[in-house]
Amino acid sequence: MASLPLDRRRFLRQAAAGVGALSAGLALASDDRQDSTGPDKTKSTPQPAPEENIVRKDYKGPNVIMIRFGGGVRRLETITSPEKTYCPFVYHDLYKKRGTLLGNIEIEAKQGIDTSHGQGTLYLLTGQYRHYEDITHKPFADRFEAADPTIFEYFRKTYNIPEHQALIINGEDRINEEFYTFSNHHLFGVRYRSTVLSLYRFKTYLLREELKDTKLPEKEHLAKQQKLQEMETKDYRVQDRSVTSPELDRFWEQWKEYYGKTGLVNPRGDRVLTALALRALRELRPRLIMINYQDPDYVHWGNPYFYTRAISIIDDGIREIYSAVQADEEYRDNTVFLVVPDCGRDNNRCMAVPFQHHFNSKSAHQIFAVAAGPGIAHSPLVVDKMRQQISVAATVGRIMKFDTRHVEAGPLEEMLA
Repeated sequence: MASLPLDRRRFLRQAAAGVGALSAGLALASDDRQDSTGPDKTKSTPQPAPEENIVRKDYKGPNVIMIRFGGGVRRLETITSPEKTYCPFVYHDLYKKRGTLLGNIEIEAKQGIDTSHGQGTLYLLTGQYRHYEDITHKPFADRFEAADPTIFEYFRKTYNIPEHQALIINGEDRINEEFYTFSNHHLFGVRYRSTVLSLYRFKTYLLREELKDTKLPEKEHLAKQQKLQEMETKDYRVQDRSVTSPELDRFWEQWKEYYGKTGLVNPRGDRVLTALALRALRELRPRLIMINYQDPDYVHWGNPYFYTRAISIIDDGIREIYSAVQADEEYRDNTVFLVVPDCGRDNNRCMAVPFQHHFNSKSAHQIFAVAAGPGIAHSPLVVDKMRQQISVAATVGRIMKFDTRHVEAGPLEEMLA
């Protein structure tokens, strides 16, 4: 694969250690550095609960596209005013022309609640604030597991929805976020998991296809087999290893036919998430999808342009996805867009590297939510009532009519018509 920008967590590790210069790395090398042994093997691996005697009905409600405006963004550059926004489509079209903006969403400021990407994503998925600790006990590893059901588990337990129609689209340098597909909750879990689309998953597909070649030299076959096993077993909780399906294999085969397998042709960064989402809408027809944009986090390098440009790239991606939905008869007038950040960012201009989010500052807790689509109120005025980020999970449940009984906060009623 082609060279990628430096992994953000590696940057933070080196910065914490006082290393001045950082060297570029490859995505595959980054994959190799991920811990493949999992947590303490003395811990019991969660097993799927026995199948309950539940007849799941077909889903006939609206689709939901939840967009994690990720990598941490401040209100100042997004929704504070028309003059300051770097996301004009979200501000002027999705909000002002079609939907509602809740401009006073917050991440609760209490002990143990972190304003970072993995945690914020899990708050959105589960509707619960929890203190998450890396299960491998390694600094900056950020390997978290949810104890509470995710919206995908609620959805698939309620409705007869195949895995490939409940999707998380993930970035290429946050491998730990590949494993937020299901919780450890005894009534939910792996049976009702979501499916991830990412370049990481594409690499596993390529390895499986290469291993089908009977002419592959034995040494090369063993090396590829070992690599595939390491990648597929990173999520040690999945016992059945059903990480693929005919639908997914067709999806990746068509991706390979179009972009090849070198990584030199397909889009990179957050643009690849948009490309994956557009293809998924055409080929997999998802009903619930979460797109985990992330590139604003490159502001950790210290250049504000990395941050503002990344916001604009996400905005353009949302515009493309919205246009594709409007051009599709089955999705048009039947799809809700819900945009919400994973966390905010500091506004302390005196910091050597601005726009941080790790120090529990007030603006790092301050985010927003924009929604548009069927069942969403259209109010060109900002709703200023303070609400919590974890209310997003219950809001998705209300829109799609599934019970989110384990969430900590109710839905964002102001958004609902």
